[in-house]
Amino acid sequence: MSLTSIDANDIAALARGCAVLGTGGGGDVRTGSLAAVRAIREHGPVPLTRLADLPEDALVVPLSGIGAPTVSHEMIHGEDEPRRIVEEIERIFGRPPSAIMSSEIGGANGVAPVAWAAQLGVPLLDADGMGRAFPEVQMVSMYVAGLPADLVVMSDVAGNVVTIRPVDGLWSERLARAVCVAAGSHALMADYVLTAGRARGAVIEGTVTRALEIGRATQGAADPLGALQDRLGAARLITGKLTDAERRTTGGFVRGTATIEGTGDDRGRRLALELQNENLVATEDGRTLAMVPDLITVVDTETAAAVQTEGLRYGQRVTVLAWPCDPLWRTPKGLETAGPAAFGYDLDYVPVEELMARA
Repeated sequence: MSLTSIDANDIAALARGCAVLGTGGGGDVRTGSLAAVRAIREHGPVPLTRLADLPEDALVVPLSGIGAPTVSHEMIHGEDEPRRIVEEIERIFGRPPSAIMSSEIGGANGVAPVAWAAQLGVPLLDADGMGRAFPEVQMVSMYVAGLPADLVVMSDVAGNVVTIRPVDGLWSERLARAVCVAAGSHALMADYVLTAGRARGAVIEGTVTRALEIGRATQGAADPLGALQDRLGAARLITGKLTDAERRTTGGFVRGTATIEGTGDDRGRRLALELQNENLVATEDGRTLAMVPDLITVVDTETAAAVQTEGLRYGQRVTVLAWPCDPLWRTPKGLETAGPAAFGYDLDYVPVEELMARA
């Protein structure tokens, strides 16, 4: 699919795809969708540009919300936060950005950049820094590629602007998280501001287009779940009913566990999902079925619409899908950054396709 701009008619499909790629996190796509449609109607369609179309010195600004998804659902960004951040970046670099990029294509952080690009009057880059959603600042492809995380600019709904000069990616997470918690566990952030030349090979390209394709795969399909599974190349871990969802907001994250009891052909089975904003590990009877950095998403069994972690409710009829991550995350540095050990799990990473072949 060749797409040169995003208009209001594309937002529903984009949101569905971003929700799936969010693996439970990245924020609720509904608020981002409303903001994107409104911004397009006010400012016009958003040009979608490829990295290859930008000059080497073009400034790319990755933007995303940071914080707990349960909070972002109620504390909604306005138009001022992205403007404040871009004004600070212009002051630092002496020139405006040539493109906005989603830091993570998953969840609202994949949809809202359409609104921010429209409001700022700049193109959206067909790329992101994850190919999914992750909860921590350093969990981006730019960090894995070895780029320095020497600038973070943040703004909150109260109007505060904070510029951080961290010494590395791990410090960028610690300091940005502290600012986020002080702001009420939700803020807007630009990190890894970089030129197009430095972005080449350091970002995951084509992910906006991929999210659109995923969202369109289920629109009007006689079997939405089957269509989604085929498009993703995903394994079905279980189909059943949500019987428990324990969540707590702490340290700027949502953490918890969800339990799905199997129905139909899966009757008698029980799947447990470990959460930290996103779905991280799926287990059954002590056996791991899928683990981060591979993608694990909970979808409505009838509609194939993704269910975010903050939307998990007792009695929901859901299916859990899992599929391989971008190859970058399976490199030694990728696994060190966002593999199971990075989240405190005593697990050796095994690709989801290998785990399912053992089942």
